[in-house]
Amino acid sequence: MPKMKTHRGAAKRFKKTGTGKIVRSRRNKQHILTKKSPKRKRRLRKDTLVAAVDEKRVKQMLQS
Repeated sequence: MPKMKTHRGAAKRFKKTGTGKIVRSRRNKQHILTKKSPKRKRRLRKDTLVAAVDEKRVKQMLQS
């Protein structure tokens, strides 16, 4: 069996923390920012963890 390749699209979107959790950036921060409140835009800056139900799939895509 050949080696598994890393899913390059997933590699650009997710990163692994020191404890092995998967971190992602939030959606809705790319464009049409004028109608969004400053409070909302501030909250969108912070990264968040991937949901537990998706974590197995994302880890499988990231394994190289």
